[in-house]
Amino acid sequence: MALDAQTVKKVCGKLGIEIRDVRLLEQALTHKSYLGESSVSESNERLEFLGDAVLGLVVSEYLFKQFPDRPEGELAKAKAVAVSEPVLAESARQLGLPEFILMSAGEEASGGRARPSILADTFEAVIAVIFLDVGLDAAREFILKALESILIDIERKEHIRDYKTLLQEHTQGIYKRAPRYVVIEESGADHDKTFTVEARLGDRVLGRGRGKSKKQAEQAAALEALEAVDKWSSTDMGAV
Repeated sequence: MALDAQTVKKVCGKLGIEIRDVRLLEQALTHKSYLGESSVSESNERLEFLGDAVLGLVVSEYLFKQFPDRPEGELAKAKAVAVSEPVLAESARQLGLPEFILMSAGEEASGGRARPSILADTFEAVIAVIFLDVGLDAAREFILKALESILIDIERKEHIRDYKTLLQEHTQGIYKRAPRYVVIEESGADHDKTFTVEARLGDRVLGRGRGKSKKQAEQAAALEALEAVDKWSSTDMGAV
């Protein structure tokens, strides 16, 4: 076992759930890079696949029941935000999962413990463990509690304008800096302008967006940046 009894106890304490199948929990915390440095034979990728499905079901059910008057398109957008990589990665951070992830020394040295894709995948894998070991009701309770903040934003219809906040939380968490927004183009008549904005961190362009106002364009740029967040790394952000 790569996880000792004390570590398992700490993880379960963070989750607020007693996991009986310790080997399954260990698998959920195992990044694929760790396989070459240990006797562990399976990473968390299969669990992440299952956890993604359970997460989607729980969030869809919640939105469907909670907002009976909202159309399908609005629910779909809300779900996309709730299960997005930045939101899941932040949930993993709030739970303190990064310190427990098993990964190779090289992956860790390259910033793996802060990488959103790894954190989001681990979060989904943990959901799968809870589902398999304790059941759907426990998984539902865990998910809704972990995503409480974004679900409140959805209820207030504040989630769409929150892309800039999500991006700032991400860049602050990884690079200790907030992005800036630069208008690179204005087109159209004065009464019908279209703005093109870039979200930048240092000299690096994270995303680009267009809108009928600067605020809309900034939100679009932040969203594009968030959608490409897995491409960020400490090595290609040297200009930051």
